[in-house]
Amino acid sequence: MAAPHPPIDPYDHGMLDTGDGNLVYWETCGNPDGKPALVVHGGPGSGCSAGVRSSFDPERYRIVLFDQRGCGRSTPHAADPDTDMSLNTTEHLIADMERLRRHLGIDKWLLYGGSWGSTLILAYAERHPARVSEIVIASVTTTRRHEIDWLYRGAGRFFPEEWQRFRDGVPEAETDGDLVAAYAHRMASPDPDVRAGATADWCAWEDAVLSAEPNGAPDPYTGRPPRARLGLVRICSHYFAHGAWLEEGLLIREAGRLAGIPGVLVHGRLDISGPLDTAWELTRAWPDAELVVIDDAGHKGSAAMSAAVHTALDRFARTREEQGNQVPRPRS
Repeated sequence: MAAPHPPIDPYDHGMLDTGDGNLVYWETCGNPDGKPALVVHGGPGSGCSAGVRSSFDPERYRIVLFDQRGCGRSTPHAADPDTDMSLNTTEHLIADMERLRRHLGIDKWLLYGGSWGSTLILAYAERHPARVSEIVIASVTTTRRHEIDWLYRGAGRFFPEEWQRFRDGVPEAETDGDLVAAYAHRMASPDPDVRAGATADWCAWEDAVLSAEPNGAPDPYTGRPPRARLGLVRICSHYFAHGAWLEEGLLIREAGRLAGIPGVLVHGRLDISGPLDTAWELTRAWPDAELVVIDDAGHKGSAAMSAAVHTALDRFARTREEQGNQVPRPRS
């Protein structure tokens, strides 16, 4: 899937001190005086990708990327068993985004992301609607507990053999009826073999759920470097075991807070891991959102899905004279 714009490098980057021992990596690309846009990556725990920079017109956007706590270049990394995961919650990430916005001298920014990133975008935007100009989301999720239950149990109806292997990755005595929480517990083990085994089983299941899709790499989870896999699974299981610390259904129920914020939701009809109904429900609750359904795409996307995202980002782009939504940055 070709990006619409050529690869670019950051013109600035740094480590944001959160005040509690975490350092959050950030970078800015494109036009320093362009329309501010924040990329909110998925996972949770995937880290930001250099390739997403090219989704934006570098002449018209000031593109901000960051690695959420515990992953990518942020420190401490969740792959380290001594990392305190109690300091990594949705509330912490929302606060980090606000701290980064202020640090960069931005008044309002467009938010773009997908999968888990859509949950974090919605949570942030509903908390700080005055700070959001537009929203573009691919592969909508809201991390409701019934969405988590579908991904880690219900989807086993399509892949019974693979799900049984996932289920067997945790001894029956450890599950207490909550398989995701049991994996989170194993990912906190001081035994590296326990963590490695849980990581391998989790990633194999994630890849199995995506295996029926016609596009994308066959091993988006198991194909990651070992340290990135460990961090990703530890963060994912930690967040999903707690329902992302969100009241069930809150993000859709409170979507009226997004009134006046234009949004484009792009979702693949073939998405088994995150079925289309969540995006549809969100569109009904958010009157300024447009739902674009891509018939040939699943969670991993397709050329048509990328094109729809790029069209939305180009539509929301503003020239330097039009945007006027950035406060002056302090002189260095």
